Amino acid sequence: MAEELKRRKAVPFFNRMFWGKNKDTINPFWVIVNKEIADHIRSWRFVVLITIIALTCFGSMYTAITSIGEALKSGKADDVFIFLKVFTVSDGTLPSYFIFISFLGPLLGIGLGFDVINSEQNRGTLTRVLAQPIPRDYLINAKFLAALIVISVLFLVLSLLVIGAGLIAIGIPPTPEEFIRIFLFTIAAIIYVAFWLNLSIVFSIRFQQPATSALSGIASWLFFTIFYSMIVNVVFNIFIPEGKKLSIAGEQLKLAIQRVAPNQLFSDITTSFLSPSVRSLGPLTMQQMQGAIPGHLPVDQSFTLVWSQIVGLVALSTLCFIVSYVLFMKKEIK
Repeated sequence: MAEELKRRKAVPFFNRMFWGKNKDTINPFWVIVNKEIADHIRSWRFVVLITIIALTCFGSMYTAITSIGEALKSGKADDVFIFLKVFTVSDGTLPSYFIFISFLGPLLGIGLGFDVINSEQNRGTLTRVLAQPIPRDYLINAKFLAALIVISVLFLVLSLLVIGAGLIAIGIPPTPEEFIRIFLFTIAAIIYVAFWLNLSIVFSIRFQQPATSALSGIASWLFFTIFYSMIVNVVFNIFIPEGKKLSIAGEQLKLAIQRVAPNQLFSDITTSFLSPSVRSLGPLTMQQMQGAIPGHLPVDQSFTLVWSQIVGLVALSTLCFIVSYVLFMKKEIK
């Protein structure tokens, strides 16, 4: 035993992550990850989801490039941060790129996670896997990591394709600050979709039937995307006397309640990263606006502006993962 401990200490931690007791065997955790990635890529469900997302994003990108090209020809285009407009501008026929990501991204997370546990339990393969000398937490961690890798690669490839298409169509390369802002937006989109992935994994552990977990995930997505803001507005309108407006404190409270929804957090983050001219995400008084000089925020100031939203989105995703981890570790599997 002492010799084994000495040998393991002599092996770097990074190597122990990928290899087993010796370098002739791969760590079973990464075997499960590779298997899950292959299952995701080969499934028709993933092909359908990625086709829908790719077609809609390329459609919105085409309309944005067309609008920017017409503005450049007419001389009405703003020369500052023009490349970011590929992600935000629309001619009215289709929403912009980041709106499509905000709307369709959760479907990708739900589609990859709603049956990761209950489908294997119904097929009887879950008991066979756990009967092997593999720690139980390897399974749930590997399933989450595999889906997260697929999502990350997809969004990074989409962002690079949009940058390449915009570079070819517009002929103006992105500045280093624009590239950093696009990269930060892509990371925020991955975190946003990871929240829905973790939430769908929770439903997959909690419910035995995949159809029930899928409907629960879609219902949660519809609630936060469509109905949550409507409910908040209705509640505030009930308590506001007719003909009066909310005070600054009331508007801030209303906005804070709306930011409980993950889609609102993601919207604030993308607005700050892709629109450098935005200097505030909440209501301002006349005293605060007095003397303000119009301009664009540097990328570090835009990051500071939405730091709390980024922390909130990461916290929500982490909380869902912790819930799924605890439920799986305590789940009785027969």
